Amino acid sequence: MEQRTEQSQASRRQFIRRTLAGGLGVSSGLGATEQGATAQTTNPLRSFDHVSVPLRDTDAMLSFYRSLGFTIIEGPTICAAAFGDSKLNMHRPEFWESGTFTLRAPAAEPPCGDYCFVWGESEEALDALLARVGADIIEGPAPRVGGRALGTAEGTSRYIRDPDGNLLEFIVY
Repeated sequence: MEQRTEQSQASRRQFIRRTLAGGLGVSSGLGATEQGATAQTTNPLRSFDHVSVPLRDTDAMLSFYRSLGFTIIEGPTICAAAFGDSKLNMHRPEFWESGTFTLRAPAAEPPCGDYCFVWGESEEALDALLARVGADIIEGPAPRVGGRALGTAEGTSRYIRDPDGNLLEFIVY
């Protein structure tokens, strides 16, 4: 079962990388090939607006993301953790479990997210924030290739989990 989960997560990451690269030229998921970089420069896609996931523990999740500095928006069926020009939509359990909400991945259940956020301050400031909110760093600091420069820029990442078990990566360029 654990192997299948790892395969499923790897497949999901591969799908997202192919989708963001326009389905062209992503090599090993680590950077853009010459063909992919060329295709991306003419692609009208600019950035993520939002990503949506189902919630298991609404109160714990909203409190956690608020403590990380996100702006929290609460609605009757969907809550959001907003930052910059993006947000993480979170579907309340009574909404995604109702069977009537179909604009979602049918098999998505918490935890199903793996997100990378760009940290705009120093690594020391990130470490201080993660310590202040009681987040256990499960890996890092570690060198990683991020999404900047068409997927070729290198940064340093730290990984934690939110209360529902989603993986959060914070990359410092």
